[in-house]
Amino acid sequence: MSLDYFYSPKKNISGDVVHIEGDEFLHLTHVMRKQEGDILRVVDGEGTAYEVELTNLTKKVAEGKILETFYHHNESECSVTLAVGILKNPSRFDFLIEKVTELGVKNIIPLQTERTIPSHAKVERWQKLALSAMKQSCRSYLPIVHELTTLELLAGSEVNYEQKILCHEKSGENCIDVEHRGRQKKSILILIGPEGGFSEAEVTKLSERRFSVVSLGERRLRTETAAIVAVSLFNIPNI
Repeated sequence: MSLDYFYSPKKNISGDVVHIEGDEFLHLTHVMRKQEGDILRVVDGEGTAYEVELTNLTKKVAEGKILETFYHHNESECSVTLAVGILKNPSRFDFLIEKVTELGVKNIIPLQTERTIPSHAKVERWQKLALSAMKQSCRSYLPIVHELTTLELLAGSEVNYEQKILCHEKSGENCIDVEHRGRQKKSILILIGPEGGFSEAEVTKLSERRFSVVSLGERRLRTETAAIVAVSLFNIPNI
């Protein structure tokens, strides 16, 4: 049986009872027309999913009883963070957020680089898109869309990734070789440039910070395409 997915943060889950509020409640009642007695799947955005029977519907809150719990539900062992230059065309970046969420990223960092044109990030909108994509793809972890970050701040971050990858069209190292070495990694940071790519100075600086500079092939890919290809290669799912 295929169940519809809904989101409820962990603070709204206590014992064997789940509460669904806000926009998710409106979606449950007004769009999906769920009724008391219906069975659905609720995810907490932190990796746990629950099979839930709706027991009570009020004007603002839905209450359900947990029938079964699923830990690390439909999530990869590898935690992938994607840092990507924001794009001039908002709809293309919306598409990127949706697809990399479906593919399993845990963190999305919008980047300001030398060749980035926009100067503002629509983080709230992108977080909502990630929430929708999480439910659509039957994931249980809600990716965090971070605030707009400069490349310099990211490079100097103290977050410890087991592998750091910079995708660049002029690299001589094949992405498949790096992907094979990364199969046992638990945390990976992937960098994708904006429309104009990373500058030579940026690539040099990141190489000095121990980023592996790799090529995604002979063709020059759009930013959103490169992000999808890279995440697909390096986010090894459970089998």
